[in-house]
Amino acid sequence: MENKAPIKLKTIKEFHKLWNLPQPEHPLISVVDYSEIKHSPENSELGIMFDCYAISIKRDLGIKMIYGQQKYDFDNGVMFFMAPNQLLRIETDPKIVSERSGWMLFIHPDFLWNTPIAKSIKQYEFFNYATNEALFLSEKEETIVTQIILNIRQEYHSNIDKFSQNIIISQIETLLNYSERFYQRQFITRKITNHKILNRLEDILADYFSNVNTSGEGLPTVQFVADKLNVSSSYLSSLLKSLTGQSTQQLIQDKVIELAKEKLTTTDLSVSEIAYELGFEHSQSFSKLFKIKTNLSPLEFRQSFS
Repeated sequence: MENKAPIKLKTIKEFHKLWNLPQPEHPLISVVDYSEIKHSPENSELGIMFDCYAISIKRDLGIKMIYGQQKYDFDNGVMFFMAPNQLLRIETDPKIVSERSGWMLFIHPDFLWNTPIAKSIKQYEFFNYATNEALFLSEKEETIVTQIILNIRQEYHSNIDKFSQNIIISQIETLLNYSERFYQRQFITRKITNHKILNRLEDILADYFSNVNTSGEGLPTVQFVADKLNVSSSYLSSLLKSLTGQSTQQLIQDKVIELAKEKLTTTDLSVSEIAYELGFEHSQSFSKLFKIKTNLSPLEFRQSFS
């Protein structure tokens, strides 16, 4: 698909207009029912950048969505999340518009202003997951989150008063907390796939450090590993924390220390030479990391085996 200049939507009202929907009842928050979308934009392939948070459940849309560099067909009920200024590319199929179902919740950042969630929402890592890392919900889980959405919609459909924003904010917070719980569940229930990722991670690091051209190239970055695994760095970090209790960066460092110990005990290479082979630009950085991880300097560790 040719990447055309994306449409920048600064307001929820602009999204409603793009999809030929009635004007939103609230300027800063809106729940869009996909069954109500009867007309697609004229362009069947378009990119959209929102100035809003978006939380969505989609199923049977006749739409392919590309979020980041990943494509996903929403044939079953799955949930995904977008933060402001992330790019979403949409390919529509006008032949099956009637089959659309699901919903999307839009939250403009201004709605969160001066509330506790204005800062805490940025701590939910799933807003940076790619579409192919969407949240697969059980029927019971989908019922829970859909009820929360209905509560939000009912609240802003009612007469707005001084309690309305706080009630909606509490519902959003509940929705995010359930989403976090369900993602943690997904990390556990998809064990086979997830443990394959762990095995591949080990192979990637082993290949990286065994490559003679790696010397002086620097340590493998979290993004490098994530790209090799075809997942987003935020998803990989969340997955590894769930499975191992450690972040991607910590696992990379542990691999470095493991190899360093091997070289210190089986070769006559100097500490500087070992640091260089492992990708450190300065041996002091290597020695500092080694000391943090083992409570010994590289020389002290080597001498303990003499």
